[in-house]
Amino acid sequence: MNGSKVHALIPAAGQSVRFGGTTLKQYAHLLGTPVISHSMSAVLRHDAVSSVTVALAEDDGIFDELVRPGFPGVLTCTGGASRAQTVMNGVKFIASHHPDCEWVLVHDAARPCLSISDLARLLDHGLQSATGAILAVPVSDTLKLADDAGYIEQTVDRERYWSAQTPQLFRIGPLQEHLEAALAAGLTPTDEAQAMEQAGIRPLLVEGSTTNIKITGSEDLALAEFILQRQSVRE
Repeated sequence: MNGSKVHALIPAAGQSVRFGGTTLKQYAHLLGTPVISHSMSAVLRHDAVSSVTVALAEDDGIFDELVRPGFPGVLTCTGGASRAQTVMNGVKFIASHHPDCEWVLVHDAARPCLSISDLARLLDHGLQSATGAILAVPVSDTLKLADDAGYIEQTVDRERYWSAQTPQLFRIGPLQEHLEAALAAGLTPTDEAQAMEQAGIRPLLVEGSTTNIKITGSEDLALAEFILQRQSVRE
């Protein structure tokens, strides 16, 4: 590491529409602990990460009760109506509270199985990249392009396709600039890399692991539990 100041941001203002039930997926229990607690612990395990900021929904009444006791030093801010706006609010908050920040490491609240080796590899390569970097995995399945009626239009060559993950690592200044520009233009980037791409920037792809899953439905919790238990034995 080159001593750069890296601050992590966890966007957690989503309403978990696809998760089902009454519990937001970031607060679902995983091995007796909220999912988001695992995600926060994962990024804090690396010495290069100075702090974590969590961007919450304005009406969030759960974080302070369930998560705060285990992370008393973590700061929180208010997110927005979209992921991009939530990250934008978080980046501005970090810039105002941590003026020494050089890099922002954005990690999904519902991605609890990030391994220390994947995080270390991203930081090793990303901090050397002028355009930032993201964890991703090459697509292994055969890809089909559908027409409007749901029939196969063609098979897509998967050779150069990757599935994006988090964390995603970018210098704070360009990330704020390009998120602001995307939002001002009425665009809704679904991850930070897309906001950079829309400005003509090409972030580096760093190969991650298929075990770095994102909790989408309640059925994912059992798989995440299995992955975390295996990681605890290995690490």
